[in-house]
Amino acid sequence: MELKQSLSTHLEAEKPLRRYGAVEETAWKAEGLGRTQLDIISMAETTMMPEEIELEMAKIQRLREVLVRRESELRFMMDDIQLCKDIMDLKQELQNLVAIPEEEKTKLQKQREDELIQKIHRLVQKRDFLVDDAEVERLRLPGREEGGAPT
Repeated sequence: MELKQSLSTHLEAEKPLRRYGAVEETAWKAEGLGRTQLDIISMAETTMMPEEIELEMAKIQRLREVLVRRESELRFMMDDIQLCKDIMDLKQELQNLVAIPEEEKTKLQKQREDELIQKIHRLVQKRDFLVDDAEVERLRLPGREEGGAPT
């Protein structure tokens, strides 16, 4: 809204609006300006005070921090979901092997059973480390309350 108002104010001014980097403005003309130098062209809106710019920059920085924190949380959640899915798949395969009576199992099935137990164990350890990392990250980043909601 502020931007639209400032643009409309610029458009209504007597002097035509110069756009930063506009192709049609590359050949600047000093005549008709009543000055010996070219106009100074700035990317900043002339209607904003430096204090207003600093406030908006601070708001943007806080928003960026919140978004980075949320992205980190979502990445941890995605990794956790994938690990849980992998663990469940391996457990299902292990249950199928365990359902076979011991005397009917082949040597290959017994080896696979042991492999599955080891894989599940490794994935559970990996998930534990992930949960610990997520907790450390949550405590490290500022702006978090105990409930886990951003401030």
